[in-house]
Amino acid sequence: MWMVAYVTQSKESAERIRLLLQEAGLPVKIRSVNQSGNGQFGCYEILVPEAELSEAHDIIIEKAF
Repeated sequence: MWMVAYVTQSKESAERIRLLLQEAGLPVKIRSVNQSGNGQFGCYEILVPEAELSEAHDIIIEKAF
């Protein structure tokens, strides 16, 4: 089951986090949420498998900020 590891309002931020997690060997999906018609506004969820959630959180905390 895929779980939300992080939520951001920026597509660029979502892509940066996706790359960090992929470089660590984790499978990652990005899902857009509440997008307006032109795709400008909304959120992006970073999803990882449930078994990888704790590791994903550790990576995000350590490297993304």
